[in-house]
Amino acid sequence: MMFAIFFTFWRFAQIITLIPTMGMLAYFVHGYVELNQLTPNYILVLFIVSVIALAWSIYTLFSYHRSSANAQFVAVIDLLFVGAFIGAVYALRMIASADCTRITRGDPYDVSFGPFGSASFTTWDADFDKTCAMLKASFAFGIMNCVFFFITSILACLHGDRTSSADRNTYYRETHTHRHSHRGSRSPHSRHSSHSHRRVYV
Repeated sequence: MMFAIFFTFWRFAQIITLIPTMGMLAYFVHGYVELNQLTPNYILVLFIVSVIALAWSIYTLFSYHRSSANAQFVAVIDLLFVGAFIGAVYALRMIASADCTRITRGDPYDVSFGPFGSASFTTWDADFDKTCAMLKASFAFGIMNCVFFFITSILACLHGDRTSSADRNTYYRETHTHRHSHRGSRSPHSRHSSHSHRRVYV
């Protein structure tokens, strides 16, 4: 029960962060396609990883019972996505030091308060670079999904070990019960045959 709650929560976190990542990167991919140019690797790699990871997250979320039965396989795939996101984030690492906001000082102006005097104020202008901001957000979401997929991998691995241990214990109990019942079913026959043998011998 606890596995289902935590696994579902982190899967939702992955989906919520992967959808905007895929959307923002698709905007860049579409722009390069319209210009008939090759998409840079630092955009294309993270875009491909995000699309595949989003499909995997949705599939394992809505087919939870199958994912629970194959928990170790899910753990391996999630761990592979951790490595893929690390590589994609590393390719986009140059955006980490970029300054996407530029604040400039405007012209000062005076405001008169009549007999109470006047005051001087200065305006500030903020200029946001949309391209830089979108790439930086995608970079941040990529780092977050490295952590998210690592958590779901650990959860699935622990659940898989617990399930395998429970299956082994169940198999042991069933085998032991079967052997015990088999011996019990044979013992009256053996006693009956020995008793009849004694009567014939006497």
